[in-house]
Amino acid sequence: MRGAKSAKWVAGAIVVALSATACGGAKSDSGKGKEAGKPEGYVSIDVGEPQKPLVPGDTNETLGSYVIKSIFTQLLEFDGDGKIVYTNAESIKTTDSKLWTVKLKEGWKFHDGTPVTAESYVKAWNWYAHIKNNQQNAPWFEDIKGYADIHPDKGEAKAETMSGLKVVDANTFTIELSAPVPYFEYKLGYTTWAPLPEAFYSDPKAFGQKPIGNGPYVFEKWDHKKSIQVKANADYLGPNKAKNKGVLFKNYATVEAAYNDLLSGNLDLIRQVGPKDLPKYKKDLGDGAVDQPYAALQTLTPVFYSKTFKGIDPKVIQGLSMAIDRDTITKTVLNNTRKPATSFIPAGVAGKQDLATDVFTFNPAKAKQLITEGGGVPDNKMWIQYNADGGHKEWITAVCESIRNSTGVDCIPDAKPDFQTDLEARDNNQVKSAYRGGWVADYPLNVNFMRELYATGVDGNNGRFSDPAVDAAFKKGDNASSLDETLKLYQDAEKLVLQKMPSIPLWEYKINGGHGKKVDNVNVDFRGDYDLTAVTVK
Repeated sequence: MRGAKSAKWVAGAIVVALSATACGGAKSDSGKGKEAGKPEGYVSIDVGEPQKPLVPGDTNETLGSYVIKSIFTQLLEFDGDGKIVYTNAESIKTTDSKLWTVKLKEGWKFHDGTPVTAESYVKAWNWYAHIKNNQQNAPWFEDIKGYADIHPDKGEAKAETMSGLKVVDANTFTIELSAPVPYFEYKLGYTTWAPLPEAFYSDPKAFGQKPIGNGPYVFEKWDHKKSIQVKANADYLGPNKAKNKGVLFKNYATVEAAYNDLLSGNLDLIRQVGPKDLPKYKKDLGDGAVDQPYAALQTLTPVFYSKTFKGIDPKVIQGLSMAIDRDTITKTVLNNTRKPATSFIPAGVAGKQDLATDVFTFNPAKAKQLITEGGGVPDNKMWIQYNADGGHKEWITAVCESIRNSTGVDCIPDAKPDFQTDLEARDNNQVKSAYRGGWVADYPLNVNFMRELYATGVDGNNGRFSDPAVDAAFKKGDNASSLDETLKLYQDAEKLVLQKMPSIPLWEYKINGGHGKKVDNVNVDFRGDYDLTAVTVK
């Protein structure tokens, strides 16, 4: 499969990652003044610079995916409870979980006026998956028959298209998988499954700067590291048609700068309040404060190619986990805005279970014992990499102090200037020893927090963890005869993951953000994203 994204990599202390340059207009203490640079009837939100060009197959982090979701629509989405809602699909049917038939709703068009057809999906998926196109999310398509022919583990492609994709007619196509996957329909809710217009193929690089989608908003402009602007698609036929005139995604250097603009009326929505403002944001924002859990998990992730963790005994990582005082950090530094993790799966995700373990419980004495039994940390030193623009410094420092005080292991915060730099270091195997991981669900099943993070070679596995027994457990779950059996087998796999410790779960996320007085109808979905299409301007 792939890795992150939507289940995207989470950028901020809770959800955001902002980039390099603060923007915003004239101050307005009343919150009712006109926001400079924002067209009338538009909604503004703090979403920073995407890591890559705006192509669905190459976007797997929160910033880019927020924009991708506004411009593109795939076959289905999920409601606030994580239930499937068909968008571009009329129906998706199977009798054996191996052969799936997709029927599209008629009349859909791309923003350039060309029709959205079965070929629009089949051709796009083949392009995303082909090895020559080097798309981050290519592994999402590996369940489809013929994927290995166009994306081999080694060597060149043996074909140009996957044999499992067949166009039946203008609005119908079939998907044949290499083996039955009972939860395959859920995967189709991830943004990487979006279709592409013919205009894409003439110049993919240019398209990524000025994308043409089929979604609720039409791309207008991208002022790099400052803002991205989209307008409402008047011809959109989906259930999530925009109730505003457009969205302005604004980039800030810090969460504090964004919060100040929210208070002064120069920003409508903030995705996350920084640690410094958390104690007072509910008083500041009143009815505009947002405090809601969602399906995401903060982790501390070792990189197994590093001197620190290469060949490490899992007992050492279990000991480091028990050296972290989650209760105190979430109550103090994070102001009761997080719930300490008790497993690798967050609340709101099907298959979450009680692991009946003390590995996530603060116990300095046992932490020392396990680290000693496991042979210790090389040089008795480790680093935790994080993005400095996301409001993480305070809690990363607290985690390091907890590890140091509990075990004597020297733990050092390793700040990168922004989320892009952080991600590039992960992608290029340049992390010193561990990084701050944050994963939000692509779809609400435990599979998404197991296979797509810890299977060998998936793009979400930036720690480069690899274990044959874990891979086999995941494969067993994928080959189950029903969705319920899949969930149960992945619960068994999670118990094995607990023994191997590819990461250290810290706490479950909540969105602690808010909105200004100029907007209304602000709702949060199961991923912790604002439903931008529903927001209205007063």
